[in-house]
Parts: sequence; C-alpha cells; structure tokens
Amino acid sequence: MQIVTAEWLSSIEVMEGVPLDQLQWFIDNCEHYALQEGDYFFRTGDTVKGAYLITSGKIRLFMLQQKEIREVSVLQPGDVSGLLPFSRGIKANVSAKVIESGTILLLPTEKFREMISRFYELTGALVHVMTNRVRNFTSLQQQNDKMMALGKLSAGLAHELNNPASAIVRGSASLKAHLQLVPEAFKDIMAIKMEEKDVDVVAGKLFEVLGRPEKPRLTLMERTEKEDALRDWLEDHDVQNAGEIAENLLEYGFTYEDLRAIKQHIPSASLSPVFNWINSNLVTERMVVDIEQASQRISELVKSVKNFTHMDQGKGKEKTDIHSGIRNTLTMLQYRLKKGNVTLIEEFDTTLPPVLALVGEFNQVWTNLIDNALDAMEQAGKGQLTIRTERDHDSVKVSVIDNGPGIPEDIQSQIFDPFFTTKDIGKGTGLGLDVVLQIVRQHRGSVKVQSSPGRTAFVVCFPING
Repeated sequence: MQIVTAEWLSSIEVMEGVPLDQLQWFIDNCEHYALQEGDYFFRTGDTVKGAYLITSGKIRLFMLQQKEIREVSVLQPGDVSGLLPFSRGIKANVSAKVIESGTILLLPTEKFREMISRFYELTGALVHVMTNRVRNFTSLQQQNDKMMALGKLSAGLAHELNNPASAIVRGSASLKAHLQLVPEAFKDIMAIKMEEKDVDVVAGKLFEVLGRPEKPRLTLMERTEKEDALRDWLEDHDVQNAGEIAENLLEYGFTYEDLRAIKQHIPSASLSPVFNWINSNLVTERMVVDIEQASQRISELVKSVKNFTHMDQGKGKEKTDIHSGIRNTLTMLQYRLKKGNVTLIEEFDTTLPPVLALVGEFNQVWTNLIDNALDAMEQAGKGQLTIRTERDHDSVKVSVIDNGPGIPEDIQSQIFDPFFTTKDIGKGTGLGLDVVLQIVRQHRGSVKVQSSPGRTAFVVCFPING
C-alpha cells in the first residue's frame, strides 16, 4: 500500500508545482477508502461525493450504450477524477468498478469552498484536471454519437438495399426460367402462316398498348369484372391459359376492343399461340421493368449516400438546395419512418434560393433533429412528422415538427446542454442537440424549440448567404 505524503503527491504530474502545505491540507481533509477488486466505487446516476485521487490499484470507468459496455478510461495511481471545482455535474454519467484492489483519497464537496478561497495552486491543479477531462470526454462522446448515428443509418440503409437487391435476384431467376419456356412457344409461332402486314398490325398493337402513358385505375369490382370478360372472350376462342393471359392483359391495360382488333388479323386456328406469344412478351416486360425499378432504387440510395457524405469532400461553404440535403437525410432514415409507422408531410417552399452552407454539416443537423423526432414518436407506435421550409426575410427557416408526447417545460432550457439527454441510458449521449446548436451558430443562425403535449417543433433559422 502506498504511504501518502505531501512529498509523494508533489511527485504526481497533476499536483506538480502545488506547495507542500496545500498538499498536506488535501491529505488531512480527505476521506480514505480501501477498495477490493470487483467493488463499485459508484454507478451511473449516483451522486458524486467529491474529488478523488487514486493512490494504489486501478479503477475502470465505463458506460452503457445500446446495451453494450463502452470503456471510458482506466484510472491508475496518481489519476484524479470525480467532482472537481466549478464542475456542474452532480450525478455520475459513468460507472466506476475496481479492477485491481487499492486505496483512494476523496476530498468531500463540503471542503471545496475552503479550498477555493485559501489554496489557489491546489484549486488550479484540480481545475486543470477538469478541463482536460471535459475535452477528452467530449471527444469520446462525440465519436460515440457519430458511431451510434452511423449504426442507425447503416441498419436502415442495409434494409433499404436488401429489398431491391432481393427483387433483382428473384426477377433474374424468374426471367431465366421464363426464357427457357420460350422455345416451345416459338415452335407454335413458327407454324402460323400470316401476311406480313397482319404481323405488323399485331406487333404494332402490342407495343401501342405497352406505350400508353397511363394504365387505368380500377376498383377491385371493376378489375374483377373486366378480367372475367377478357377470360370469357379468350375461352370462347379456345385460347389456352386464358386465366393467366386475361390477368396480364388487364394489368397492361388491354381492353375488349384491343382483343377484337387483334383477332381481325389472325387466323382463328392461330389465336391461341398468338395470344400466348403476347402473354410471354408481357411477362418478360414485367420482369424487366421490375429489375429496372429495383436497380434504379439501388442507384438512388447510392446517390443519396454519396450526397449525404458530402462532408468527406473537405469543401468549404457552397451554394446548395436546402431541400436536397433534407431529402437525402429522409432517404437514409426511410427505414425508421416505415418501422415507426410515421406519416411524412413535406411542406417545402420550392421557390427558396440556394443557400450558402457547409452541406455535410447541415446533414448532421437534419439527421439529429429527424432522428430525435422519430425517437419521440416511437413509443406510440405511429406518428406524424412534418418538415416545413420557408423564407424569413433574408433567412431560411426549417421546422421539424412531431406529434410525440412533447418535452416537459421544466427541462426545455436544458436540452441543448452538452451530455443532457431525456433518453434511456445507452440510447443517447446528450450531444445531438449540442452538435445541432454549434453547427447552426457556425452559420450565424439560431435554433429554438416550441413544445407542448402532442406537438414539438424545432425551428432552425439561418441566413441565405451564410
């Protein structure tokens, strides 16, 4: 066990330069604790009793995030932590577990006033510890906050990419299997004897229907009625697979009149192979369109990611459409919108001019505000998210509004403070809104909150010209 003397304390880097009489006062006014391996000195949420100095052994500081243990640091002999002069923290935001038996000196908070008024050097040494701790802890928390945000975005992005990717795989396999059936149908087609002009009419009719700009929107009853009529017509003319063909013909907007027009140019004995050939083309068309749409969705997601990560380009402020960043953020968070059963309302003023801003930085603003709104509505299992943009003289005003439970009035003044969070332990670091505030201030803007039960609005306002 380390024998604690004023001389030993003066050899510690933290206490270097502090007069020996002040160090002796520190020793005389401290409470001495012996801790065994496995003991907790304190846990998250406990009231911090004062400043403590490790004289022997080791203590591990950690926190829970997303149900995982995140190590903050390991305190060794000579390290100082706990509540320090002028610190506003009262509750511990980490847990301290002894990983190597040892001893601790604890200076109770009741002694702080005397120390501050009598011992300038000792107070200055402890304040220096506090500033270093805040800087290091803030850096760690900001990194964790970014990783948590990245985790949410990557999970949503993986889900969004999985759907179109799976559709492409399914569509490709179905298309391959379908094309293997074509040779049999081809034999029937080759056996047909038709004039060239009739072939042109039939082919022209097929592509004319496919090229129609809008397919009719039918009610379930209307659809059933029309499909039955097409099937009956096909069956009356001995067309094989009449049920499947009727469904596909209706899907692409074929009408009873289209079938009659085609029939006029086809020998009666050849109606079945011709309509099965048309059906084969429609099936192929649908599969190709499905693959095309899925591919476009993946392309759009990749483009959104590229635009969202604009911050990696290392550029300064530039003119940008504010709606582009908001829409890219919504694309990245689309999975959370669907999962939370959230209705999105966009009230965008599309006449707004481009704004001068750090694009990537503002993407962090939209991500934090929208993510917080989704968290607020999560418990209800549904919600309504409104994003409104408008001009306010020479500035742009963006409002993110949710219909969650609201923020209690007594804590509204604290929500922008670093490390303050209303979320459960492990779900938030308390830095999201602090980051929002710093970025908005960097753009000479402001961010305000208006909250009552059933409506919370975060309003960001910043100059158009940065």
